[in-house]
Amino acid sequence: MNSTLSRTCGRVPALLVFAAFWAGIVSPQIPAPAVALEKLKGKTILLFTPHPDDDTFCCAGTLALLAKQNNNIHIFVYTNDDKGSYDPDMSSQRLAQIRSMEEENACKVIGIASENVHWLQFHDGMLEYANPLDLVEEVTKIIRSYRPDVVMSIDPGSEYVRWHKTDHRMAANNTIDAVRAAEWHLYFPNQLLHDHLQPWHVPVEVYYYVIPQDANYWVDITSMVDLKLQAATAHVSQFDPSINKYRPDWDQADLKREMDGLRKEATIKNGHVVEAFRISGGFNQQ
Repeated sequence: MNSTLSRTCGRVPALLVFAAFWAGIVSPQIPAPAVALEKLKGKTILLFTPHPDDDTFCCAGTLALLAKQNNNIHIFVYTNDDKGSYDPDMSSQRLAQIRSMEEENACKVIGIASENVHWLQFHDGMLEYANPLDLVEEVTKIIRSYRPDVVMSIDPGSEYVRWHKTDHRMAANNTIDAVRAAEWHLYFPNQLLHDHLQPWHVPVEVYYYVIPQDANYWVDITSMVDLKLQAATAHVSQFDPSINKYRPDWDQADLKREMDGLRKEATIKNGHVVEAFRISGGFNQQ
């Protein structure tokens, strides 16, 4: 592992983040779902991500497959990641602009247009301190507006509450709370009264960043590995040397080293490169 490749604000190294979320190759303890995620066609899919790049690291291969099959994919980014740099000359405002550009470039690689990337515009590390009622109402409105067939989100845990770092834990819990609220008309009735938004039951929930014992579905992304790596390295500011002294592009030797390192960390299941998920047909009512 390249110890110099790191993310910021107390985050674990980027290569470790990327490697950890290829993971999940043990026998599932949660029943396998009926839906074949990677075979969906013509569906509306919303993915909620804490930062611009979590969607890439967790499931760019799966998203590329879904985009290729004409699914209507929208990415909702909770935070602008405006703290993720060790460069002493970097400002939060400039970094937010850089991260927005990198996210849109990464999405373009896997077939998602920039107009399908939406920003909730919270500052990096500050999602915990947002008003919880306002935040769940905002995401509930998004779900009722788009009426998705699938919602993808960071895993809040199945029969227990998962520990996640800042922004991740709030994004995980807020999204599932919004999924729940969206289907009951008495939650945020102003959305029906003023915006004419009907309640919506999300048919399929797909959770990423799962721990191995919770994974119950694996997508074969062997054909999309190169695209995933290209999308990941579009987040150039999050890798060494740019994370320490920003440059907008890659030295080719550095790029090759990082892509080789990322490729070696890919998880292999039954001879295929996979991404792991927990798929649920409904939230935990308990």
